[in-house]
Amino acid sequence: MTPTADDPGRPLIEAPYGSWASSIPISALVAGTVRLGAPAFDGDDIYWQEGRPVDAGRQVVVRRHPDGSMADVTPPDVNVRTRVHEYGGGAWAVDAGLVVYSNWADGRVYRIAADGGEATALTPEGAWRYADLTFDQARRRILAVREDHTGGGEAVNAIVAIPLDASGAVEVLIDGTDFVSSPRPSPDGSRLAWLSWNHPNMPWDGTDLWQARFDEHGRPTAAEHVAGSASEWTTAPSWSSDGVLHFANERSGWLQLYRRVDGRDELLTPVEAEFADPDWQFGPASYAFGEGGTIWAVGRSDGRDTLWELRAGSAPGRVEQPFTEIGPLRVRQGRALFVGAGPADFGRLVLVDLATGAVETLRHTKSTAFAPGDVSAPQPVEFPTTNGQTAHGLYYPPGNRGFRGPAGELPPLVVTSHGGPTAAASSALSVSTQLLTSRGIAVLDIDYGGSTGYGRAYRQRLDAEWGVVDVDDCVNGALALAARGLVDRDRLAIEGASASGYTTLCAITFRDVFRAGVSYFGIGDLAALEGDTHKFESRYTWRLVAPHKGNEALYRERSPLFFADRIRCPVLLLQGLDDRVVPPDQAQSMMAALEANGVPRAAIYFEGEDHGFRKAENIIRSFEAELSFYGQVFGFTPADPIEPVVIER
Repeated sequence: MTPTADDPGRPLIEAPYGSWASSIPISALVAGTVRLGAPAFDGDDIYWQEGRPVDAGRQVVVRRHPDGSMADVTPPDVNVRTRVHEYGGGAWAVDAGLVVYSNWADGRVYRIAADGGEATALTPEGAWRYADLTFDQARRRILAVREDHTGGGEAVNAIVAIPLDASGAVEVLIDGTDFVSSPRPSPDGSRLAWLSWNHPNMPWDGTDLWQARFDEHGRPTAAEHVAGSASEWTTAPSWSSDGVLHFANERSGWLQLYRRVDGRDELLTPVEAEFADPDWQFGPASYAFGEGGTIWAVGRSDGRDTLWELRAGSAPGRVEQPFTEIGPLRVRQGRALFVGAGPADFGRLVLVDLATGAVETLRHTKSTAFAPGDVSAPQPVEFPTTNGQTAHGLYYPPGNRGFRGPAGELPPLVVTSHGGPTAAASSALSVSTQLLTSRGIAVLDIDYGGSTGYGRAYRQRLDAEWGVVDVDDCVNGALALAARGLVDRDRLAIEGASASGYTTLCAITFRDVFRAGVSYFGIGDLAALEGDTHKFESRYTWRLVAPHKGNEALYRERSPLFFADRIRCPVLLLQGLDDRVVPPDQAQSMMAALEANGVPRAAIYFEGEDHGFRKAENIIRSFEAELSFYGQVFGFTPADPIEPVVIER
């Protein structure tokens, strides 16, 4: 036996990988856990949105006073969320002590005084949804993106004005395109900026940025095209205090920041980094204005976020701070407010003094800490993949201060990847990853071709190649680690959710590398997805695969459902029954196909869950099922007293 690192006198226990007893309990997935987002300043107060798994995932708006005291602003029966685009975002806003929010239960917008009182509805009852809520104080109203489901067929999107007087007289200001977002009035209230795009584009395929002057009735007039096109991504419009319009644009091959001055665009970030995120949700801010014309901006490259200081006439400067993942950014009086995380940090809402770098923590996403000896740090890896390309990932080796694997045995590996598929692997401390590594299971988190943070060319590697490039990168990443002698070639698993669930199903269907597959609300039938999914993504497969009409055979070739007879490994499916992004019949049809072809299989369906599990009990149950599944397939017995999943054969 070998002494442990933290206690040289205590020998390591030799036990099979996967069976190690961990100091990190499965309950850590939800215990003392909150989700933090959408921070905001309002005078001397700070606000944010907080999701609570122990309260069925309910989202609330929280206010923090300068003395550090905190209180919920929104009523206890309210869930502050919106279903616009199904992914939501921009579900609330605050100005001068007045909070407006979207209520998940009825889709209506309400106002409430932060100091207390009754909530008042601002929008009428009906099949409308609202997001990207923005104050237009010059006219005592809210600007918002409205998704109208009152008619038959596809929903209609528009930018609308919502009076704060509760008259319910919602007025359409901008429509006529398939999608709109980011209504941003200038500080003096004279102008409006916004984004628009049309099918079949997703925003990152190409958007248009517009500005217009408000007329005497508060309606935008004489719209001027500022930037972007059907093939050029433009996003994140914002006005500086002196009325200069800023935005992010990808014309250079990287999503960089510009400002419009005297009719021309001035580049502010001549660095190879992405200064905004793909527009899956409304509202996130990737840059903010400071004093004296300074701009503070978050740029992502090489799998991590960096905070930059931008000054006119000077080269961008990196700001030293301890986080590799930086959430929505706000700046006021020399302090940056954001959710920061890193390899040893779950994530916390922080105030960073931009002059000294001092960090003040306002709220932790988790109230517990893990023993350092049981935490596996991510190791950035690059590996060769198809067509001479290079792909990226984060490798987490097994780690436990009390255990080691048997001599001559290598650990099993779980390959995972992000959804989107335009997202990116996160370097933040992850409970789900550490639950595996501390039990003796290695993890590889893949940034496959299509991921954000490596420039447009890397993201567009996935165009027309979904189910191919992503799968190749996951396969080649796993094989690269096995070839380096880090993991057991015969015990490779792959798991993923949503788009990554599709990658998982494709990998176990069309490649014979993985010995287990776990799909969280993954896609088995591409054609059915196009017909069943929501408006926002209803043409997404046109770019990722091809337009369906005329390419029916290709859709079938890329759909694991029709080739279940090729699957040679056990499969676990986990699905929310309220999912509107990937409807439940995707998992149910896949399960039937696995049964028909005699593939070992298991499935768990969760009532009341949609796209991503939010209830504490379901989050715990899904992980326990996954761990039990790996144990049965790879021949180890988990040390945890968990309910086993039943694998049908």
